[in-house]
Amino acid sequence: MDKKSYNPYDNMLEVLDSAAAELGLDKQDYITLRTPDRELKVSLPIKMDDGHTEVFEGYRVQHSNILGPYKGGIRYHQDVNIDEVKALAAWMTIKCAVVNIPYGGGKGGIKVDARKLSEGEKKRLTQKFALAISPIVGPTKDIPAPDVGSTPQIMAWFMDAYSSQFHENIPGVVTGKPVEVFGSKGRGIATGYGIMYCFKKVLEKTGKKMSDVKVAVQGFGNVGSVSAKLISDLGAKVVACSNVTGAVYCKDGIDVAEFEKFLSDDKDRDVKEFKANGVEYMSNADLIVCDCDVLVPAALEDQINETNAKNVKAKIIVEGANGPTTVAADQILSDMGIVLVPDILANAGGVTVSYFEWVQNNQNFYWTEQEVISKLEHQMDEAFEEVWKTSTENKVSMRTAAYMVALNRLVTAKKYKGEFLS
Repeated sequence: MDKKSYNPYDNMLEVLDSAAAELGLDKQDYITLRTPDRELKVSLPIKMDDGHTEVFEGYRVQHSNILGPYKGGIRYHQDVNIDEVKALAAWMTIKCAVVNIPYGGGKGGIKVDARKLSEGEKKRLTQKFALAISPIVGPTKDIPAPDVGSTPQIMAWFMDAYSSQFHENIPGVVTGKPVEVFGSKGRGIATGYGIMYCFKKVLEKTGKKMSDVKVAVQGFGNVGSVSAKLISDLGAKVVACSNVTGAVYCKDGIDVAEFEKFLSDDKDRDVKEFKANGVEYMSNADLIVCDCDVLVPAALEDQINETNAKNVKAKIIVEGANGPTTVAADQILSDMGIVLVPDILANAGGVTVSYFEWVQNNQNFYWTEQEVISKLEHQMDEAFEEVWKTSTENKVSMRTAAYMVALNRLVTAKKYKGEFLS
């Protein structure tokens, strides 16, 4: 698919309308969910280390607060645009409803290649962005978090800048902070754990034996690396991994720990420098269609589209990234009998533990990592079972089923609440 023609927000709307039709909803029942509540664009002039000033574009989109405060990450990426941020905000609304946590959906982004900034430049950019969007965020209004290109350190800078206006620590304004400054244990690995739980559940449901499956993981950032390690620890064979430079493939399995060690000092290191017996090198595009049983796309959106979907060899897809599969590809994969666990369920571990962090911040009482992971497993297990049941009973894809579960909660809550604050 031509990148210029791909609009992720239109993609979201198409699935939303399809799920609403399956539920027998009139458009008036969910019309407010088709349009974000608020879209904010800000200009961020930053003095660079060499003394000149650069102006960056920043966005914060608040999609819906029917179920609670807006919630969603801040993306630092050179290709960030308003349609992407709108789609990500809407997916957060659906995602939070799927896993049944009291949040709405929001998302932010800054159009920047953070890899080209010094620490000082990133800090100043984050502080300026925090102050620019501070009128609409807060621990009871809108709670940002890390996303692609941002980090726990960036969240700490954001919290500090926001808190400075009130002359007190306000840790609940963001989640995904370092543990040392009011973060939650387990938050950094939460998305990967959620993907692993969904991976394990879908193998059980489809009668697959863990030791028999070959897994390909696209993307080796926080989400992909943790997912790959946990899946490997379960006994599955990880045959492919990748980063922005390309992919490595080995039919006999890749030592995930060794690959992680290889990238430990530089996540963007050229994968062709990774030497191991039987390893082949390929592009990220080739990884999508490589010989595997389970595919975990954990990079960016629009990775599986109508151009390559028909060549996918995996029989199961567990989406680690947000929006990696287009609507057109969804239909092709479904017709091929491929079982797809959608992003709004599979990668919801991150926002679930963000919710746990927010609860701990509000209570000023902190849990052990074991408590956090145990609570996460329970939440993910319940959500998976509800989506699977909805899918099988209504003979729809798991994505449509997840939207149906979410829409049912959102529309019901909207009816009870009335017209204000929703």
